Amino acid sequence: MIRRVVLDTSVVVAALRTRLGAGNAVLELAAKRRIVPLATPPLFLEYEEVLKRPEHRLAHGLPLDGIDEFLQELAALIEPVEIHFFWRPQLRDPQDEMVFEAAVNGAADALITYNVADFKLAGDRFAIPILRPTDLLQKVKR
Repeated sequence: MIRRVVLDTSVVVAALRTRLGAGNAVLELAAKRRIVPLATPPLFLEYEEVLKRPEHRLAHGLPLDGIDEFLQELAALIEPVEIHFFWRPQLRDPQDEMVFEAAVNGAADALITYNVADFKLAGDRFAIPILRPTDLLQKVKR
């Protein structure tokens, strides 16, 4: 059963861009407490930094205080993860390392991303399923 998940930043960004997409449906599962998102402080700060970029603000249309409100609500749903071990390097993209470390250190049931190929080998090595948001939705709605 998949309950504890780490959300890649791409999923959080996509969730704000459209209410009709799988990323938004994943956040709805979290709001309904059907999944528990896990995050480290650096990963959460990345969510904030990326969501506040001008190109993303233009796409999702939220003002800065709206993003802050969203992040406060998301933070209330997140189970914090402490980093006990750094597992770097595991991935080709150094920016993805903090996402993967949150999954390993948080004993996540899955890492949710639109970039499955970037995480697949490391996920297999650590027995952490790497799923697209649509895959998670199929597994949780069963």
